[in-house]
Amino acid sequence: MDFEYKMVIVTREDLKLSTGKLAVQVAHAAVSCALSTKKNNSSWFNNWQKEGAKKAVVKVESEKDFYPLKEKAEQLKMAAYIISDAGHTEIPAGTKTVLGLGPAPSNIIDQVTGDLPLL
Repeated sequence: MDFEYKMVIVTREDLKLSTGKLAVQVAHAAVSCALSTKKNNSSWFNNWQKEGAKKAVVKVESEKDFYPLKEKAEQLKMAAYIISDAGHTEIPAGTKTVLGLGPAPSNIIDQVTGDLPLL
């Protein structure tokens, strides 16, 4: 295998979500990204899955930090999804909670998230 593959989910430090709520938001992003990559770049998806479907969760300060990351990811031709909450529980409807990226080769995804701290 030439590359290692991973998916990265970016969370917001300014949202004080419960552990369960955050887990669900991360799961929403992971599913959206996986389905998109399977459809649009099946070789990346298949390699990622074969390697164990590695995921990392990192953090940024606030929603505004999502947008340059999403733009760069899209320029690099990887899946990039911002998840908006439905507003049924802890936060208002439409709150943008997490940004999912990939799966993609680590050397590509690290161009977008390599400097971000782990959650």
